[in-house]
Amino acid sequence: MEQKLREYAALLAQVGLNIQPGQTLIISSPVECAHFARLCASAAYDAGCREVVMNWHDDFLAREKFLRADSTVFDDVPQWRRHFFNDYAQQGAAYLSIAAEDPEHLLGVDPDRLIRSQRAGGKALEPFYRLQMSSGFPWCIASIPIPNWACRVFPDLPVEEAMDKLWDAIFHTMRITGDGKSAERWREHIDMLAQRKEKLNALRLHTLRYTNSLGTDLTVELPEDHIWESGDDVTQSSQTFVANMPTEEIFTAPLRHGVNGVVYASMPLVHDGNIIDGFHFVVKDGQIVEAVAEKGEDVLRSAISVDEGAAYFGEVALVPYESPISNLQLLFYNTLFDENAACHIAFGEAYPCITGGRDMTKEQLKERGLNDSITHVDFMIGTADLSIVGTTRDGHQVPIFVNGNFAI
Repeated sequence: MEQKLREYAALLAQVGLNIQPGQTLIISSPVECAHFARLCASAAYDAGCREVVMNWHDDFLAREKFLRADSTVFDDVPQWRRHFFNDYAQQGAAYLSIAAEDPEHLLGVDPDRLIRSQRAGGKALEPFYRLQMSSGFPWCIASIPIPNWACRVFPDLPVEEAMDKLWDAIFHTMRITGDGKSAERWREHIDMLAQRKEKLNALRLHTLRYTNSLGTDLTVELPEDHIWESGDDVTQSSQTFVANMPTEEIFTAPLRHGVNGVVYASMPLVHDGNIIDGFHFVVKDGQIVEAVAEKGEDVLRSAISVDEGAAYFGEVALVPYESPISNLQLLFYNTLFDENAACHIAFGEAYPCITGGRDMTKEQLKERGLNDSITHVDFMIGTADLSIVGTTRDGHQVPIFVNGNFAI
């Protein structure tokens, strides 16, 4: 296990972030993941990192704060926190986020407090988020098990067995077998995604129409000069990185006002420490005009009302149903994994997936039809019978997905 953990940490430093000599690394981690965070710090120093700076957080204290803190604290962000994120981002520091939480650690929290906190954070940390969305610095999200999360994924097992099972699943998704060759396998995987991405770019699609037996019937219009992206990325200073590990997706941005129809979620969504399940959206001219959920509807409605752009879409992502993560037949209750088991869409901020988009201002991107928001929330829509039919700029129809998998 220790050998696999060290290989995992080295993989994140070398491939996920591609740490450069003299570069600073910020690690955000739950306190429960301290052992692995320390291994990541050591791996970063092995790669020549200038300094590792820790940003610890804790589910228990987060819940206590949202339930019991004075109401006024949710309307502001301290200056030190603004400087911590914005300044390091502007200096080109690398960011590693270890995403592990109890999926319902904020269950019962007043949604108004969550919205106000997100609005305040989005405004105060806008330079950080803007640079992140435009690849202004290398960043990577990865995960390891914690007990409350493992017991949610494997509710019928004792905690130790649940932790072992979740470790095995995560190592599988990360292509870690203990032979020390995970970095090699990851580079081959990134190359495969890049080849499929280029096929999509060559089609010059105008629209995508999604249909399946859940009831989804959604048409998505794409910008004329849209670009499909995949797992690997490169900063403005030419540093390659992989933002999500694992990743199986190929994604682009829709036109803000070009989405119409109804779309049903195929998996529960964990958002703001709550589980939202059995939900669907009705969309007209890009805007979500109806949101219904069997569980967590108040949280869902709050999520799409954080700001004006939260009710519009910023990403469409293609993931085959027969992906390595989907084949595990596990609901992870963690978006990092679940979004890479199925096609998904995100409401909120758009990635600048148009020609020259990374060099454009927020206003220029909005003029080109991309959505602007302080939020970006992925939800899963892929099923075994999902059909996606693309229409090219010259009117030809092309099957993109047949029975949940790529047809190109």
